[in-house]
Amino acid sequence: MQEKKYLKWYNKAGYGSGDIAGNVVYALLSSFVMIYLTNTVGLNSGIVGTLIAASKFFDGVTDIFFGTMIDKTKSRFGKARPWMLYAYIGCAVTLVAIFAIPANLGKASQYAWFFIAYTLLNAVFYTANNIAYSALTALITKNGKERVQMGSYRFIFAFATSLFIQSVTIKAVSLLGGGAAGWRTVAVIYALIGLAVNTISVFSVKELPEEELAEENFSETEEKETEKYSLIDAGKILIANKYYLMICAVYILQQIYTAMINMGIYYMTYVLKNENLYGVFSWAVNVPLILTLVFTPTLVAKWNGMYKLNLRGYMLSTIGRALVIAAGYLGNVPLMLLFTAVAAVGQGPWQGDMNAVIASCSEYTYLTKKKRVDGTMYSCTSLGVKLGSGLGTAVAGWLLAASGFDGTALTQTDYCIRMLHFIYLWIPMMISFAIMVILSKMNVEERNRQLKEQQNLQ
Repeated sequence: MQEKKYLKWYNKAGYGSGDIAGNVVYALLSSFVMIYLTNTVGLNSGIVGTLIAASKFFDGVTDIFFGTMIDKTKSRFGKARPWMLYAYIGCAVTLVAIFAIPANLGKASQYAWFFIAYTLLNAVFYTANNIAYSALTALITKNGKERVQMGSYRFIFAFATSLFIQSVTIKAVSLLGGGAAGWRTVAVIYALIGLAVNTISVFSVKELPEEELAEENFSETEEKETEKYSLIDAGKILIANKYYLMICAVYILQQIYTAMINMGIYYMTYVLKNENLYGVFSWAVNVPLILTLVFTPTLVAKWNGMYKLNLRGYMLSTIGRALVIAAGYLGNVPLMLLFTAVAAVGQGPWQGDMNAVIASCSEYTYLTKKKRVDGTMYSCTSLGVKLGSGLGTAVAGWLLAASGFDGTALTQTDYCIRMLHFIYLWIPMMISFAIMVILSKMNVEERNRQLKEQQNLQ
C-alpha cells in the first residue's frame, strides 16, 4: 500500500533551506571561532577551551527542556514553528556578539564577554531553534520516504552553506578591513542572511493537525495521557530508549569529528604552509557529501531501509580516513584530497537519513511506551551539536595549548606540528571507527517492524 504524500517539492526545499540559517551559526563558530579568538583577539587557546567546556554545564537540561516545551506548545502556527521563528533572533544577536569582542576591554572582561555570549547562543537560542527545526520532520509528514527526502534537502543546504562559509570567510574578513573589524562585519552579514532564510523556512511548511499525527488506534483518552508528563518523565522516557542513546552518541562523535576537521585551518597554515588550502579541503568534504545526499533517498529505497546503507557507508568512511593519514605523512596533498572525498561519500547516507532514523526512534518510544514525544526526541540533535562541537573545540584548544601553540608566532615548534597531525589526521579516523561500531547496533527499523507484528498478533 502506497503511503499518503503530504509535501510538494517546494515544501521540502523550503524546509531544507532552514539549515542555511542553522549553519550560518554552526559553520562560522566551528570553523573560525578558535582562530579568531587566538590570532585576532589574542586569547589563550587553553583558557578558551576551558570556557567552552564550562559552558556545557549550562546546556545540561536545556535540550530536554525545550523539547518538552515544544511538545506541550499549542498555537496557530503549531508546536515547533513558533520556537524556530523567534529563537533565531537571539541566535543572530549572540552570534554577532561573539565576533565583536571589544579590543579595549581587559583580558578578563574579554573572556567573560565570550563566555556569556557563547553560552546564551548555545544553551538557549540555538537549542530552541534547532530542536524545533528538527522536530518538524515528524510534524509535517507521516510519510517515511518524505522524511528521508527532507533530510537530504536539509543537509544539501547545510553542507552547501558550510562549503560557502569555509571557502570565502577568510578572504571576506580581509576584504572588509581585516582584524577585529573584518570579523565583526562578516558576522553581521551572516546573521542577517540567517535571519531572513530562517523566516522563509518557517512559513514554507505547515504542521499537521494533532489528530492526524496520532495513530489510527490512538484514542482521545490516550492522547490526553501522552501530554501528562513532566520534564523528569521525559528524561526517563528518553533514557529508556536505547536507540535514542545511540543516536546521541553518534551525533556527539560526529560533531567532535567536525571540530577536529575544522582545525584544518591550523593544519593548512602551519603544516602545509598555505591557509588557502582550507577552502580547497572544504570542497573535498562538502561536494561529495552533497552529491551523496542527492542519491540517498534512492539508495534507501534500493537497500530496503537505512541500516545497511548507513553501516557500510561508515565502513567506507573509516577506510578513507585511514588513507588520509598515510597521504598526510607522505605530504601528498592531492591524495589527501582524494581520500578526504572518499570518507565524505561514506558519511553522506547517515547525514541524509538521520532525521528519518530519529523519527523511527520516536516511533519506537510510542510502540513501547504509548507516548508521543516527537519534540523531546529530537533533542538529541541539539544535544549532540552542543556537546560534540563544544567538547571538540574545547579538546582542540587544550591540545593546542599543551603543545605550546602561539597564535602570534609565524612558525610553531616540532611538538606543536606533531600535535596538529594527531588532531587533524588521527582523531577523525578513530571517531569514524567508533561511529561504525555504534551504527552496527542501530537497526531500529527492524525492531519497530517486530513490535508492530507482535502487537497485531495480540
